[in-house]
Amino acid sequence: MKRRDFLKCAGACGTCGLVCATAPAAAAPAAGSASGRPAALTVRPYQLLCTICSLGADDAASSPHYAKAMKIRDAIRKKPDVPVTLSCQVGAIYSFQDSGTSEDTPEGEEYNRKRDFEVLEILSLPPGSTLPARALFELLMKGLPSVSGICGYGKATGEAWKGCPMAETGHYENGYCKGVKALIPPRDEKQMARDKAESLKAMYSADVVPVRAHIVVCAVCQYGEGLRPGYKEDNLPELLDVILNKNPDQKIKLVSDADWMICAPCPGRNPELGCCIHVMGSGELDSQKRDLDLLQKLGLRFGAVMKARDLYKLVFERVTTTHGIPDICIKQNTMPSVWWDECCGHLFNGNPRALYEKGRRAMMKKLGLAGNA
Repeated sequence: MKRRDFLKCAGACGTCGLVCATAPAAAAPAAGSASGRPAALTVRPYQLLCTICSLGADDAASSPHYAKAMKIRDAIRKKPDVPVTLSCQVGAIYSFQDSGTSEDTPEGEEYNRKRDFEVLEILSLPPGSTLPARALFELLMKGLPSVSGICGYGKATGEAWKGCPMAETGHYENGYCKGVKALIPPRDEKQMARDKAESLKAMYSADVVPVRAHIVVCAVCQYGEGLRPGYKEDNLPELLDVILNKNPDQKIKLVSDADWMICAPCPGRNPELGCCIHVMGSGELDSQKRDLDLLQKLGLRFGAVMKARDLYKLVFERVTTTHGIPDICIKQNTMPSVWWDECCGHLFNGNPRALYEKGRRAMMKKLGLAGNA
């Protein structure tokens, strides 16, 4: 997608839907502040481009052009979901977040300000915005495959507009093609396999199994899709196998996070924070909203403990389809959006209702609840 097309798509495709809810942030809190919040990494918007550019340069570690980018890469490698605040020199009503010009590159103040504004415009973010690093780079890499017209202009119209010497090297485009995984490596496959084995062992011996609220519905869709034990990415098929074939009175506790016992092997789980990082790095937002939507429908609260058969009886009585509007799974957000995920995408593929309803019918029969179908 070209830059012009991406900008046109901002309204139609909903770029604003991904980021407009992000409030501008003031100065980053100091590390170890009384709030206990992680300190933000403050960067200039153009430095996001430099970071991606450095991924495509073989000599990035030794090149003075990429000194700041390498520091950003190192910080994000250590903390992939560190808050990143985008600060630039604006003045006026955005003077509260002004960066000053100390990190301007030699091309000059006008060039640097224009480049910062270009990035913010494309992301549809105001100066001072803060996003988790993973979410920010996921967004940037969705729609900016080239820095042509941003960092370089082909032909210089004046001394101040020669552009960055790296702009025409192809480094940025090479880095873009490598994707976010070059900056933030995915979870290790062997570690996820170990986590699955250990968490299953714990689940099979647990008197009460903690389960994130909304994924009791996800389990039904998986069952309707035909997923059975041996699925790599979570332990829901194994849990349903226990409930449907061994112990329908297994106690389930509804919890509010990506609990280790069920979600341990998920590639979209942040083990350190115990949270979801699907949905372009922001899956926790959609997950928490769906948790609360389901609890409201069921009339329950976090911490509720029920026998599995009783819980699913209640679920099947009150959630007959995932296709309702509004409902637990289907969203009407334009895309991309921090509220959009694969289930929402399934709305356009036409299959979420079919999977849930198929799984619901099959599970009701297995649990002896067919009279309520």
